[in-house]
Amino acid sequence: MEAIKTEGLTKHFYEPLRRQTVIAVDNLDLVVEKGEIFGFLGPNGAGKTTTIKMLLGLIFPTSGRAWVLGNPIGDRKTRQKVSYMPENPYFYDYMTGEEVLYFYGGLFGLKGPSLKKKVDELLELVDLSEHRKKQLNGYSRGMLQRIGIAQTLLNDPELLILDEPTSGLDPIAHREIRELLIRLKEQGKTIFLCSHQLSDVEMVCDRVGIMNKGKLVTVGRLEDLLKVGEMEIAVEGLDPSQVEQVEKIASRIYKKDGDFLVYAEGEEKAQEVIDFVRNNGGRIISMVPLRRSLEELFVEIVKEEG
Repeated sequence: MEAIKTEGLTKHFYEPLRRQTVIAVDNLDLVVEKGEIFGFLGPNGAGKTTTIKMLLGLIFPTSGRAWVLGNPIGDRKTRQKVSYMPENPYFYDYMTGEEVLYFYGGLFGLKGPSLKKKVDELLELVDLSEHRKKQLNGYSRGMLQRIGIAQTLLNDPELLILDEPTSGLDPIAHREIRELLIRLKEQGKTIFLCSHQLSDVEMVCDRVGIMNKGKLVTVGRLEDLLKVGEMEIAVEGLDPSQVEQVEKIASRIYKKDGDFLVYAEGEEKAQEVIDFVRNNGGRIISMVPLRRSLEELFVEIVKEEG
């Protein structure tokens, strides 16, 4: 069963000052599998937040359909299995970390020993046990993000929707949140991650979808999206005439410290280079499939669509 599925999901807003209709989300078809970390990306104004609000049942689509955990959006029972953390969660800063969790746990109907056990487990999970008695106005930004994630886990959700969970954090806090997300995935949680921190997305996500101007312009597994189809082959032991022969096969070739870096487009060309080198007394030092970064892919797609 899919954690999230949409078919033709569309949302229009009418702007009275401009006297025109704005298409915030345009015919979105999306599937998020259970148990994966899915990165939902796009520039500001791409339609990401509007999509999240529709999935949570906070606003209604103009047209199209969507399901969360197998049920239509807005289903009350499904909401018990979903948690959402906005980019800037607000808490009463005079409360301590554990008081926040006791307060929200009570709203979920938890009480007594079961609530205490849950609070203890979550504080341990997000590494805040030593700071449980500390008021939130003394928490760092990373600690606030972690208590926010702990709060989203009080109802033991199957699906977490996180909006910019690492925004504004220092490198250590970034790493802590990434490790926490991976632990949650290992527990079987599905995570729908909306973020501008592309390096974090690249490290933790199984698949990504990129929105631009209300449309989903690409979606897929990271290893597939980041491939460039080119192989870097380091070789040695070739004379100048043999290098000239390799140049006819490769897309480009560079000399490096007496060796050569050969770039071949596609598996067939790469195999031709390898066979030629081996058959002519050369030696293959290394072979590395090239890939671009998620940031490079993101910029390329947004520019193309812009």
